[in-house]
Amino acid sequence: MHHVILFLSLAHVTVDPNTANAYLLLSRDQRSVRVGNKRRDVPSNPKRFDTCTCILGRQRFTAGMHYWEVEVGDKPCWTLGVCEECVSRQGIFTPSPATGFGTVWLHNGDEYAALTSPLPELMLRVKPRQIGILLDFEAGEVFFYNVTGSCHIYTFSGIFLEPLRPYFYRGCGQAA
Repeated sequence: MHHVILFLSLAHVTVDPNTANAYLLLSRDQRSVRVGNKRRDVPSNPKRFDTCTCILGRQRFTAGMHYWEVEVGDKPCWTLGVCEECVSRQGIFTPSPATGFGTVWLHNGDEYAALTSPLPELMLRVKPRQIGILLDFEAGEVFFYNVTGSCHIYTFSGIFLEPLRPYFYRGCGQAA
């Protein structure tokens, strides 16, 4: 199924500082994140990711269609997508539909995959510098697009029972 996204407005996703791992540094407008060299002194909070440099978007989606884009530049690793509001943020976890996540990743600079089981490797002809994410809550689908290469990457299908939030894993490297 193809969705026409020309008439969707771009969701202005901002990050939620209460979920930010202690090594993440947020921009003033809360629209970009980078990994710092040292752990910030932040209050312990069960909403905060404690082991991975992850953060959630402030927005909670419970209905409708929403589209946003994430600038990934030339980073060698990242994970993007959505997750249920109730996902565990403490300790080590594996993002997958079984744990409440719908995400794609880049690992080692050229290994793209949808984080499902089994792990399907994704072949992209053009390295994305910008990823588009389209959430159709009622249809239970999350679409990923390579905005740079103007092509579809992957679609997750399922039924959403919880509010969904944008999910970002900054991966390795320092730049925003």
